[in-house]
Amino acid sequence: MSWYHIFSPLTEKWIALAILAVTFGLILYRKFNIAYISLAAAGFLILAGITNPAVAFLKSVNWDVLAIYWGYGMLAIAFRDSKVPAWIANRVLDRAKSEKQALLFLCVLAMVLSSFMANPVVVIMLAPLAIELATRLKASLFLYLIALAVSSNIVTTVSMIADPPALILATATGMDFLDFYWFQGRVGLGTLSIIGILVAILVLVLQFRKLNKQVSIAREEIRVSLSPTVLFVSSIIVLALVPWPHLGAYNHPGFVGVAVGIFSLIVGRSYARSMSKEFDWNTILFLIGIFIVVATVADIGLLKDFAAWLVHTEMTSPTVYLAIFVWISVLLSSFIDNVPFTVLMIPVCAGVAQTLGVNPFPFYFGMLVGTGIGGNLTPVGATANVLAGGMLEKRGYKVQLGKYLRIAAPFSMSAVLVVHILLQLLWLK
Repeated sequence: MSWYHIFSPLTEKWIALAILAVTFGLILYRKFNIAYISLAAAGFLILAGITNPAVAFLKSVNWDVLAIYWGYGMLAIAFRDSKVPAWIANRVLDRAKSEKQALLFLCVLAMVLSSFMANPVVVIMLAPLAIELATRLKASLFLYLIALAVSSNIVTTVSMIADPPALILATATGMDFLDFYWFQGRVGLGTLSIIGILVAILVLVLQFRKLNKQVSIAREEIRVSLSPTVLFVSSIIVLALVPWPHLGAYNHPGFVGVAVGIFSLIVGRSYARSMSKEFDWNTILFLIGIFIVVATVADIGLLKDFAAWLVHTEMTSPTVYLAIFVWISVLLSSFIDNVPFTVLMIPVCAGVAQTLGVNPFPFYFGMLVGTGIGGNLTPVGATANVLAGGMLEKRGYKVQLGKYLRIAAPFSMSAVLVVHILLQLLWLK
């Protein structure tokens, strides 16, 4: 489809840069619906003739990401309502002998569930258990809810479907589910993340070492439905075993997402309408707009120009760039939404790697770990943290940054540091 052009290529770059800056500024401002912001920005780019509708909606938007996000969002709701997580939590916590064991079990359970479910859903699901535990032990609820939130947010890169940025990277680079664990003859991002998380768990053990109150939690009889669990396991097997890159025109893992979503609605047909209402449609609309904005910025050469500028800053060491991508991502994700940041940075990482003549994947992995876990640096850096903070404020607690960081910073930064070191040793040696 042909489309009109009003401005010269150089003017188009300046206009696109201005739109990108305003878009991210308004996203940071957090006073307007971010879906409206991204869609409006995409609309301006189309009306200005910088991109055309066919390219915008058929090429720029990654429909596989949206399909998988929708499907597993539906499945997360069905899984929660199946009572399986509540049953697991009750069985695990009833074995705890001390407060530190109970709290550690709760955090690890949050990590496991968030590896395959949206972390805000996990926080909402497990918060009643954390509140009950803190109440029974007459302990500070602040520690319990903040530990729960940051634990759910630390596993954003352990699987392809753990968080939208991981899914975006996987589809953008052609990675499949198993590539997250072994890739290009080396340990993959998921495996490295698991190692980092194990170190972070040891940090939690040290942080909880003085919580020695005795715990007594009665076992409850909870009726569960296993259908969502079976559907989840089956879908993971399909994602992992189907040779997607070799399917040509049918290389669309989004088909799995659509099937998972439909079957989830069938499994939860008695409450399918409420499932559809509860799903985060706002994020879907936001992703459509931001995909168009970032793809347009890349297509007209702005990101390539930025990558070239980075390389010509007299820094030519891949080690330096890896450190930049990891720790700048940690810093920025404390207040920038990690989805548009990831979409923006993937082509930047690729451009820098191409100019340096190195493998782009350590840059991808470092950036993704930084932006995923970095949200734990502030109480508003991730949706899970915001939810936990809201629950605390409703109960009369004040979320103080210093007190928050004493829990979140050692735990989260230890995981990032370990993954950074491993990427340097295993991928940039």
